Amino acid sequence: MAGTAPATTPSYSSPKPSNKKGKRKRVTRHDSELEPLDSLPWAPSITENDPFSVLAGSHELEGGFLSLEEIDEADYGLVIAKPGKRKRGKEWKVEKGKKSDAVDEEVEEQVEDKNKKKKKKKKKKKKQEKKSEQTQENNQSAAAETEDGEEADGESVDESEFCAWNELRLHPQLMKSIFRLGFKEPTPIQKACIPAAAHQGKDVVGAAETGSGKTLAFGLPILQRLLDEREKTAKMFDEMGEEAEKYSPKGILRALIITPTRELALQVTDHLKEAAKGINIHVVPIVGGMSTEKQGRLLKARPEIIVGTPGRLWELMSGGEKHLTELHSLSFFVLDEADRMIENGHFRELQSIIEILPLTNGSIEGQSQNTQNCVTHSSLQRKKRQTFVFSATIALSADFRKKLKRGSIKSKQSAGVELNSIEALSERAGMRANAAIIDLTNASILANKLEESFIECREEDKDAYLYYILSVHGQGRTMVFCTSIAALRHISAVLRILGINVSTLHAQMQQRARLKAMDRFRSTEHGILVATDVAARGLDIPGVRTVVHYQLPHSAEVYVHRSGRTARASSEGCSIALISPQDTSKFASLCKSFSKESFQRFPLEESYMPEVMKRLSLARQIDKITRKDSQEKANKTWFEQNAESIGLIVENDDSEEERVHRHRQKKQTSVHLTKLQQELNALLSRPMQPKSFSHRYLAGGAISPLLQQQFEEIARQKLDNGGKVGDNKRRKLVVIGQDCVEPLQALRNAGQEVRIDSKEGAEKQRSIQNLRRERKKEKIRLRDQRRKQKKKLNGDYE
Repeated sequence: MAGTAPATTPSYSSPKPSNKKGKRKRVTRHDSELEPLDSLPWAPSITENDPFSVLAGSHELEGGFLSLEEIDEADYGLVIAKPGKRKRGKEWKVEKGKKSDAVDEEVEEQVEDKNKKKKKKKKKKKKQEKKSEQTQENNQSAAAETEDGEEADGESVDESEFCAWNELRLHPQLMKSIFRLGFKEPTPIQKACIPAAAHQGKDVVGAAETGSGKTLAFGLPILQRLLDEREKTAKMFDEMGEEAEKYSPKGILRALIITPTRELALQVTDHLKEAAKGINIHVVPIVGGMSTEKQGRLLKARPEIIVGTPGRLWELMSGGEKHLTELHSLSFFVLDEADRMIENGHFRELQSIIEILPLTNGSIEGQSQNTQNCVTHSSLQRKKRQTFVFSATIALSADFRKKLKRGSIKSKQSAGVELNSIEALSERAGMRANAAIIDLTNASILANKLEESFIECREEDKDAYLYYILSVHGQGRTMVFCTSIAALRHISAVLRILGINVSTLHAQMQQRARLKAMDRFRSTEHGILVATDVAARGLDIPGVRTVVHYQLPHSAEVYVHRSGRTARASSEGCSIALISPQDTSKFASLCKSFSKESFQRFPLEESYMPEVMKRLSLARQIDKITRKDSQEKANKTWFEQNAESIGLIVENDDSEEERVHRHRQKKQTSVHLTKLQQELNALLSRPMQPKSFSHRYLAGGAISPLLQQQFEEIARQKLDNGGKVGDNKRRKLVVIGQDCVEPLQALRNAGQEVRIDSKEGAEKQRSIQNLRRERKKEKIRLRDQRRKQKKKLNGDYE
């Protein structure tokens, strides 16, 4: 019985074409696994005398037949396929290490080609279906947005309340957003900035008090221009068709807003998103402390508006982020809180960002190839780029104002000059001629409805007065500002021990923790936030009634921004400064810079201070013990970790007596700590009482209606709690004989005006310093005198 050659021939060359394009050259392959097949007795299919032998070739293995009886499948690893249906796709392929016949391979390739074509057709169909679904979804979302807008219009029944906005001639969709947000009339800074920026196309330098609505003052003109351009492109598309896309490219960066802090950038983003709701304009924040990969994915969506901090923006720009480096299409460049940008060269990245901005004038000299080769529409946008510079404290010289009016400023200075003033920053950013300068700050620069006060105390007593303010007058949200992180950690630890729930915010915290602290503070009605100057700028937190300056800031501008966290948007607020003898001269200079001649002294009930000091001393002792333990543990773990990394073995050479002594000492400190905590819990479990209060005898005249009401409330709380004592959680503190009022009300009721004279403060400080010097000299003189007397006595004895 004879058959054709098996499907695993060692080498082959097929005369048949594999596909229509032409014959494929096949290379003869030599494999060591197929060498046993060469030894088989192949019979040639064409005889030597056959005339076709010349065309067929002389190689014996290029054809022929073989008797199947001469082959053992097991010896050569051959498998004879069973009859059955053919399988398609990947199952048709032969196992690795086995080679197929030429004809079979050609069939496989043809089948694979057919499968690929079918897959491509299926993919095309799926893409078309997805596109149709997306268009349907977009139409539905647009319809829903229009319905939402109509509903918002329906809700705002009385449009006459918003008639003040009609003068600004804003887009109807922006007016819908304003109706929805409930802004009945624009603020003074918005009235001044929006016409100049949106309708006249001017650059703007704006200054107004904190909480005056500066975000919408530059945000609404940006949205207005983008909406106007969208309508123009729609008309062009109707007239010109697809050619209109050359003049209005989509997915380009139109506005870049830079802020000094991450929290302010996120807040500006939220405000702009609210204003742009239903307009299909994308706003994306780019700040540090977050994943760069995630921000890269957000930038791939190519948003029109980006709000960011200089550090992360420059990191992505220098890394070659395409959407951020294509600045030739930029229409708006905004610097919010600009005075913070120039402080002590904190923002070198801002200088680098400004240097890569294209020139705003028509000259092409000095521009990069990207800006020269951009399309016509982009070049028009480059010429019309607007620059906005905003802050609550901007001091512009008269010469710079004249330069702006004359149009004689230079668009860019030399690269070596640092941004050390608002003038330099504006010039480098490309401020154009005839820029609108809008300065609405008053002489004191502070908000009109802000009540300022101070408390004079020693440096070591600041904790006690802070605890007094937070417990006796702890109504509404309160922000406590420190200049150092060490002071912040000390205050927060002591206040938590005293049962006051405190949130913290400083620059060394991770971004996630910072956002959580802000959310926690916003969500609590009577929340307390202890923060450094990171939280001093731009943050708009509703309900902040009190700002406490635990440590005075280094500059008057920071004091303005700190105090500006309260009394925002025509609301009322109070600021309290804790002033030690070392701070008097600094405080006097602050008052002089604000043209303040008098300050109110915050009213204090001194009879409560002994109770406050008693609680505070216990809290300080507990804090000292716990901090010492934590430091020892941290040092021990640090030493062990470093020893392990080096590969050293740490041996304990302490004697048995030292170990016993250490164990006893730890036991004593733990016992002492539990006693202190029990004593403090007992004090915290009862209301704060003045020194003159008597538990045994209550005179009939001393029991006022307020006092009687407080006793009834205490009795009711004890019955509800079941007489539980020692709970360290914060509760509403009841002060016997005094109602718990907010600081602003207490200040208005009993605040005393005190005249602050800077000269007097400076003289007092000098006199104190002179007294110290004299005392020091007196001590040195007495010491020398004693030495001389000793020498004389020793000489007499000899």
